[in-house]
Amino acid sequence: MPVLPSLLAVFAHPDDESLLAGGVLAQHAAAGARTAVVTATWAPDSRRAPELADALTVLGAGTPRLLGYNDARNPEAAPNQPRLVDAPLDEAVGHLVAHIRDFKPDVVIGHDAVGQLTGHPDHVRTHQITLLAVEAAGLAHLHPEAGPPWQPAALYAATHPESGVGLLGPLLEGVGKAVFAVPDSYVTTSIDVTPWADVKWRAILAHRGEVARERPLPGILARLPEADRNQIIQTEHFTRLTPGPVKGDPDRLTI
Repeated sequence: MPVLPSLLAVFAHPDDESLLAGGVLAQHAAAGARTAVVTATWAPDSRRAPELADALTVLGAGTPRLLGYNDARNPEAAPNQPRLVDAPLDEAVGHLVAHIRDFKPDVVIGHDAVGQLTGHPDHVRTHQITLLAVEAAGLAHLHPEAGPPWQPAALYAATHPESGVGLLGPLLEGVGKAVFAVPDSYVTTSIDVTPWADVKWRAILAHRGEVARERPLPGILARLPEADRNQIIQTEHFTRLTPGPVKGDPDRLTI
């Protein structure tokens, strides 16, 4: 099995990691690569934190790393903390820089610029924070309190191309959600995660509260026939956003 790069996934909510990059995280963990997940919202003592811990155990991605900000639309996420969308930008970037420098990933994975199909404001804000943090992590004069600098080799944004929305479009629209896909040309990497789809699905199911609800994607997927569900979760799409200056034309790092 080829040596795969270490991955740090940065997503807004518990369950985003399993839905958007669960297959790639499971693939890398199975190959012996280090993997971890930073979640921007929900407090460590919230009801969703144990579910996140269970999902990360399934994926082989260590223990939760929660920034602990409140959700833009759910005040129970972290009642005594500011919403992620209201928090000072530099503060949030500094918190994420600390995790990047601590874990020292080869590759960081995060949300795309449109907010991952539904355009959730926490997704958009997490994308912005991740862009800034990946660059800042490699610069010693930025956030020196967060530890010695570390520059990841690449940043990938998990995304959905227009041609790949498929069954998801009508399913999301059916529960009143928006669908923001990107042009196919925006996608640089598509991964067939069929060999790890069972692990990915078990990680999604670990988010039991969301599975039990009607509108969240885990609940939507749980009500589908297995064949339809597998069609949705078996491919993960990414756009490479290379951080920092690049000399020459290096080989593209694949995930």
